Amino acid sequence: MAFQWVYIGSGHIAEKTAADVTRGEHRIAAVFGRNKETAAALAQKYGAAVYDTAEDAIRHPGADAVYIATPHTSHVEYACLAMRLGKPVLCEKPVGVTEADVRTLIACAKEHDVYFAEAMWTWFSDVAQTVKRWVQSGRIGTPTHAELYYYFPGLMKPRTSRVRKPETAGGSLLDVGIYPITYCYNLFGVPDEIRCDGTIKDGIDIEEHVTLRYGALTCELHSGLNNLRESCLVEGTKGTVSLPVLFHVASKATLKTETEKEVFRGKTDYLTQFDHVAADIRAGRKESALVPHEATLQCMRIMDECRRQMGLRYPFEE
Repeated sequence: MAFQWVYIGSGHIAEKTAADVTRGEHRIAAVFGRNKETAAALAQKYGAAVYDTAEDAIRHPGADAVYIATPHTSHVEYACLAMRLGKPVLCEKPVGVTEADVRTLIACAKEHDVYFAEAMWTWFSDVAQTVKRWVQSGRIGTPTHAELYYYFPGLMKPRTSRVRKPETAGGSLLDVGIYPITYCYNLFGVPDEIRCDGTIKDGIDIEEHVTLRYGALTCELHSGLNNLRESCLVEGTKGTVSLPVLFHVASKATLKTETEKEVFRGKTDYLTQFDHVAADIRAGRKESALVPHEATLQCMRIMDECRRQMGLRYPFEE
């Protein structure tokens, strides 16, 4: 039987995930969006009911879970509404804007005893999980250095785009910088030291360089909205792990040592993420083992510190 989703949000990311997940055993049952035209179009395309309010959509008969794909400034509002109504939630990254937002969401999930997970699709993939096993099992020895790049040409979008608006917490860090930060956290844990230099223009960060230190290990993370580049290299005392494409449909990872070379080919897609989450919910779990609450919390804490060091505040925080 198909797993039935309520979609809150009907913009670009909702369209992308819908096209992917409906290839599997998933059905979009209900849609709510503040833009009534795009909400109606999404609902019609996938044979879903369209609602005038988020609450009515969440209450759609037979719905199994709620997927939230609105701007991240409204994630807490909609996610907590769904959880108060007893519905499991998969919420797009970042699930909020601050560590306090994440704590609110985790507390709401626990209070209402429902599933909650961040839609960090990279970490639901077999490619990322393979990289993690290679690094943490000692295949490349003791990690000494990591270099990750993720640039997306967001500045080419119109000024009305969510990515470019300070009012919706746009900018590089929360949209693209979150990926390399999360990658390093999942490989190495909480850093001993965080350093961040960034460029702020028109109220948003357009680029940053983040350094995370773990004793003798240094991770250099580069992200921005002014280029197109992504890659990952993790160096150890016995070898390296590299990915030519790190996040966007990553399909290949390579391990090299003095005596061996291993290439893993897999997939990074939205369907894999939704499959994992549906399985979790059907099994009665309350959080994901692949993207646990603590990971979401710690990564947001790192980003809070990066914003503090850059002096980046959004208009609604003044």
